[in-house]
Amino acid sequence: MKVTLERSELVKALAHVHRVVERRNTIPILANVLIRAGKAGLELKATDLDLEIVESVPAEVKSQGATTVPAHMLYDIVLKLAEGAQVQLETAGDRATLLVRAGRSRFTLQTLPEGDFPDLAAGELPHRFTLAAKDLKRLLDKTQFAISTEETRYYLNGIYLHAIDDKGAKLRAVATDGHRLAQVEIPAPKGAAGMPGVIVPRKTVNEVQRLLEDAGEEVAAEVSPTKIRFTLGKTVLTSKLIDGTFPDYARVIPLGNDKTLVVDKGEFAAAVDRVSTVSSERGRAVKLSLSDGKLTLSVTNPDSGSATEELEVDYGAEALDIGFNSRYLLDIAAQIEGEKAELKLADPGSPTLLRDKETAGAIYVLMPMRV
Repeated sequence: MKVTLERSELVKALAHVHRVVERRNTIPILANVLIRAGKAGLELKATDLDLEIVESVPAEVKSQGATTVPAHMLYDIVLKLAEGAQVQLETAGDRATLLVRAGRSRFTLQTLPEGDFPDLAAGELPHRFTLAAKDLKRLLDKTQFAISTEETRYYLNGIYLHAIDDKGAKLRAVATDGHRLAQVEIPAPKGAAGMPGVIVPRKTVNEVQRLLEDAGEEVAAEVSPTKIRFTLGKTVLTSKLIDGTFPDYARVIPLGNDKTLVVDKGEFAAAVDRVSTVSSERGRAVKLSLSDGKLTLSVTNPDSGSATEELEVDYGAEALDIGFNSRYLLDIAAQIEGEKAELKLADPGSPTLLRDKETAGAIYVLMPMRV
């Protein structure tokens, strides 16, 4: 194998694929990236057996072939080469090493046979559709913060992506950790109707979010009951899905909350942030005291002191005191695009519904805390 290509192209591709590779591996081949030179150019591939990323890179191929080299080391080398450099990759006659050349720099890396590199055989992915990159980004960005990190409830360690028919076909993403829930939906793309409900793992969500930064305007998605594949420009990401049943989330979305609070999102978030400065690291509790047209935020910490702040708000229901985790409140406030946030409340022990006053399609549920 002998290829020459632009450093910038190689850096960009390696930046995408090397992130999949775990720093510590008990299987040596999984620490490597597969480099394959063919007629169409260079192809880079990395996997952790659950997630696989393949990226095509334009290159001048003098002789075809394939090998695997340590992914993080190759990325670090190419990153440190001079801007604008032409990089040459060449396997030795015995294919035991890969020679990396750029200007006066020369590196020889140990390789492992490409035949040992695992293939995440996806099989048939029958449900196929295309959606705007901005729509996929919205679905993931606005739900990702609510993914559970509790490994014992593994079925909550991802985003539940599914098609629904509610006043028209929609594609909906839901995530919850038991304390908060995020639900976002978009009009279903053609071909998405009838797809199975799937749980996309946290690591896959993170990688797709990063790839979307460099993606074009559209993303192709393919889904089966066990795997999902996204094609973003020259990058193809294939992932196993979480094998579990997502809970019936509709049961925790309150429908009868009759007390409506409308706040300026920016003022509210800033006030929560200020008063929570004195809260304990463990509790992070902030108390919301509501009366006619007024909201008082307060935090009391026996170890460090207390804080209060008043806001003028749109609230006309009976007086109510309710507590929330300040971090969770700020996470949800960060997802609201408009200037006004609407909170639908019931009582101090019941979940609260939060949404954007101006933009439809996203709702959030937050469990209260005792304060």
